[in-house]
Amino acid sequence: MPIALQVPAPVFQTMRLHLLPVQSRLEQGGFLFSRYIAEVDRNPVFDYADWILLKADDYAKQYQDYLELTDATRARIIKRAHDLDACLIEFHSHPGPHPAAFSPSDMHGFEEFVPHVRWRLKGKPYAAIVIAPSGFDALAWVDTLGTAIQLDTIDTGTEVLRATELTLRWRQEVHHGAF
Repeated sequence: MPIALQVPAPVFQTMRLHLLPVQSRLEQGGFLFSRYIAEVDRNPVFDYADWILLKADDYAKQYQDYLELTDATRARIIKRAHDLDACLIEFHSHPGPHPAAFSPSDMHGFEEFVPHVRWRLKGKPYAAIVIAPSGFDALAWVDTLGTAIQLDTIDTGTEVLRATELTLRWRQEVHHGAF
């Protein structure tokens, strides 16, 4: 069952420019707030509600290959999602030349952060998207078991972008199964 993110083209373009600035090699981040719609007669979608781009002081650590949010930033983002009664979708960048896929460091961070956010937001789904110059990969946690599945597309209304699907493919080849 394919899952999509629906986000207006101007919002996605602004996020992409923020995440992959020409003058910086540091990872950048942001969050979308969305509604998760899983109707019986159509594929599930995360439907855009609002967004926030992160600034330098939102990070405890910010490098070319690693981001860590401050506790205050995490609390602010979770509170905003709670106030909107929305799901969170994390965006961050991998500015290097490699195809878009989550790093082992990203995967390790998900093990702690995703269950915490979902608990704080009363079980609402969570998604994460990594953007590289060549494309994106994305995962979603929508079931009660907390199993990551592929988020397949980003639909901007003017184009439909497809995920590389490299993260889950690698995970299945190396670990013989999903996480």
